[in-house]
Amino acid sequence: MHRPRRVEVVIDFVCVHCYLGFTRCLRAVRRHREDGGTVETVLCPLQLRPQASAAGEPLVEVWARERGAAVAARLAADTSFGVDDGLELDFRRAVFTNTFDAHRLAAQASAQGKGEEMAERLFRAYFVDGLNIADTDVLARLAAETGVVTSSGGAEALQAELARVRALNLPAPPVLLLAGGPVLSGEIREEDVLAALVE
Repeated sequence: MHRPRRVEVVIDFVCVHCYLGFTRCLRAVRRHREDGGTVETVLCPLQLRPQASAAGEPLVEVWARERGAAVAARLAADTSFGVDDGLELDFRRAVFTNTFDAHRLAAQASAQGKGEEMAERLFRAYFVDGLNIADTDVLARLAAETGVVTSSGGAEALQAELARVRALNLPAPPVLLLAGGPVLSGEIREEDVLAALVE
């Protein structure tokens, strides 16, 4: 008999390592549930670039400005990232943007029991579909796709939650905080998450 578990998942939707870590965590959570376990996943927002413009700009251009054109070209051409996890990422299409409203939508989805689905959709929108996940029309469409009812509220609560997560002084995301268990971060492996859930 498994005891109920709670996992806080600290992520930002423009972080490729967060996408990988979240994907592996979710696979472990689903395996645990299939085996009769109960897991509550709690999305914890973190903005890696809170100053980023909501207008968005191509990720490759951000890389070129910050890392140089050669590095940007090499990263954009790498199609191997995420393949082992069944993900097909397209860095050339990604629109780097502010994630505040994406996190607000994820919080509203979580309140309706659809946080996992919404997080998956936001990651896919950013890394696969090349959508600006700060755009209100894009977010409205993603909400409709996942059956989430949205409202204009929640900004103050999100600001408070962002501040709470920052104050934890956690390692670089993704970070998984398992109640009564270990803190997993960095190169998160599915088997490690599953092992932590069954402890």
